Amino acid sequence: MNTLMIIIILIVLVLCIIVALYINMYNKIQEYLTRINEVESIIDDNLRNKYDNINKSVSLIKGNDKISEKLDKNMFEEIVKLRNLKISNFDLDRKLIEAATEFTVIKEKYKDELNKSEEIKNISKRLEEIDEKLDVNREYYNRNIAEYNKLIKMFPTNIIAKIYKYEEKLFYDKKDMSDDDYNDFKL
Repeated sequence: MNTLMIIIILIVLVLCIIVALYINMYNKIQEYLTRINEVESIIDDNLRNKYDNINKSVSLIKGNDKISEKLDKNMFEEIVKLRNLKISNFDLDRKLIEAATEFTVIKEKYKDELNKSEEIKNISKRLEEIDEKLDVNREYYNRNIAEYNKLIKMFPTNIIAKIYKYEEKLFYDKKDMSDDDYNDFKL
């Protein structure tokens, strides 16, 4: 009877350890998913702010008669089109970078007229601040993606990942490190 009791206690202890490990590994995966979702939300907000500021700059630049008559009519057209497009944050970010670059070029080209405007100066400063925040958040996002992808590939957490059908996630710039396509590297 004593031997049977010891075996039962050992089995219960082993089961408790397995359950504790399972819970720990599951929570670790959930922790990274939560971090990723939080930073995605922050990136969304930053991209929305960047879009709003660039959009506001378009109105100010086009509202300046001295500048608007010299500009190409199609300039900033991509920004106007973005309102109706359903695109990923990756693509939106790339388009906003192009638009911000266009804004900077125009600001430099017509600095005498535009530097008089406090609003243009404020938009320019806000865009720089937003870009700094985006850089930090992209880096944080990619670090968490790397850790999450490691977790779902490594034993024993890969078992839990398979049970819950967790899949590898792409880095912010859409790089897929698990394939052989080297053309997805973008600068």
